[in-house]
Amino acid sequence: MPSACPAKTAVVLLDTREHTPEHERAVHLKLAEGLARLLGCPHVQPTRLPVATDNCYCIPTETLTDTEQAASLGIVSESDLFGGLVPCPYMATKAISHPLPAGATSPAGWTDGFARQAGDALLRGFTVFSKPDARNAAALLLRAGPVRVKPVRASAGRGQQVITELDQLTPLLNSMDDQQLAVWGLVLEEDLSQVQTFSVGQVRVAGLTCSYHGTQQLTRDHQGCEVYGGSDLIVVRGDYQALLQRPLEDHLRLAVNQAMVYEQAAERHFPGFVASRRNYDIARGTTASGQPCSGVLEQSWRLGGASSAELLALQAFADDPALQQVRASTHEVFGSADLPADATLFYQGNDSELGQLSKFARIREHGHSE
Repeated sequence: MPSACPAKTAVVLLDTREHTPEHERAVHLKLAEGLARLLGCPHVQPTRLPVATDNCYCIPTETLTDTEQAASLGIVSESDLFGGLVPCPYMATKAISHPLPAGATSPAGWTDGFARQAGDALLRGFTVFSKPDARNAAALLLRAGPVRVKPVRASAGRGQQVITELDQLTPLLNSMDDQQLAVWGLVLEEDLSQVQTFSVGQVRVAGLTCSYHGTQQLTRDHQGCEVYGGSDLIVVRGDYQALLQRPLEDHLRLAVNQAMVYEQAAERHFPGFVASRRNYDIARGTTASGQPCSGVLEQSWRLGGASSAELLALQAFADDPALQQVRASTHEVFGSADLPADATLFYQGNDSELGQLSKFARIREHGHSE
């Protein structure tokens, strides 16, 4: 059964974005209801922002980047939210996944220590916060092969472009706002071929911890474009060490270890970092010189595409203390969909932006302790 959480009076969804599509909001509300059941608290839709004395459990739609404002909402530890909190805006993005080029400008709060500690878990690349630094970084990286230019606030690969010559960077930079670039940054990274992307993550809610590795699937939307189609996760009760104790292929074991190195660097070098939901994308591919390579692309310390599977796994572990492992998956289907009998529906409808869409999650392959 779910664990009671008497310290929390309610679960509240905090929509921190300018615009949230209706299908995402429906999923977020369903997640809030499920987390409320786990915590033994009601889910409410408040008419005002909560304050610290309300003792609410908050579910922000993005990683929070203002520790003072978060404290005013009562968010000071991982038990206060589903998601994450960092002290500076750039720390919420893939900008942390690379060092600065020598002599480059940086925003307040930047630390070189993160990339130094996490170096073995990172791909070759640079983060920059100005256009001159972007040109310098690109010139350095292009000596070894094609370079992927990655806007740090985009998700699912949107907005990324690969360049093979320095002149190709100019129109990309011309479209960028200097002030936004100075706050959020831009990533330039070696472009890999034959890429596989793996997910490694951990969630901590209501006294439960579960960790996972998994893969993402692609599907086609109504315009025929390839988009995120879901995640397939192997979830274990416990921390990353519990995950490493399971039989894993070498590349998966490496991915888990790289996620741990990345996370440990964040915990050491980002004062005030708090996260109850931790997800990392790890790429495995081949460099331009033909060498195999693996590294963390980015982190997600907020609600994500895999969160509905995470919720079902948490609920399964809460309901069955002997349960040690589950396979949990999320699915996004465009057009009409026949749902499996074991599906938990999170959204089904004609979204005003994406058209007919179904989002559901499943739990399979339960594993118990002997």
